[in-house]
Amino acid sequence: MSKLIMILPWLIIIFQPLNAKVEAPNYNFSVDTLQDFIPGTAIESIEKKYGKGSLERNFRGAQTQKFFVSHIRYKFPVLVQVAEGKVLDMYAKLPSYFLHDIFLQSLVNRIGKQTTYKKTGEHAHYVWDNQEVKHIYDGACTITCFPIFYAVEKKDSPAPSILMQMKNTGGKRD
Repeated sequence: MSKLIMILPWLIIIFQPLNAKVEAPNYNFSVDTLQDFIPGTAIESIEKKYGKGSLERNFRGAQTQKFFVSHIRYKFPVLVQVAEGKVLDMYAKLPSYFLHDIFLQSLVNRIGKQTTYKKTGEHAHYVWDNQEVKHIYDGACTITCFPIFYAVEKKDSPAPSILMQMKNTGGKRD
């Protein structure tokens, strides 16, 4: 009995609920960060905030530049196609530590319900086909679900989008 009296306070302390807050790694990442790269934005405003981008490709009068967006301890690339000083389209390779559910919900909250949804195996493809721009998001699942990329294209763009160029070349560089 005396042993039980000695152990009881320790058991009560050990089984107290923890009041620790656990957040997903991208919980504080806002899609608004990527709004800096939306089609129609002047390249000068992007360069003021993110520095000079590296030239990746010069194709039919449109330049593709790479910028890096910092989030917590990581940086991820954002490709921007520019013509005449304005952004035509953007492609962001999202970190795999982002959670798909949270990122998708932030897109739905901002843009609304997607117009197209296609699932192949454990890979999902979402499209928001708005009047002037088209938002494209891909995600996949293994043990957890994670985003792959997010792209925004201007519909009346004079050049093929970065996403279309990547699809046509199979990811090869010229």
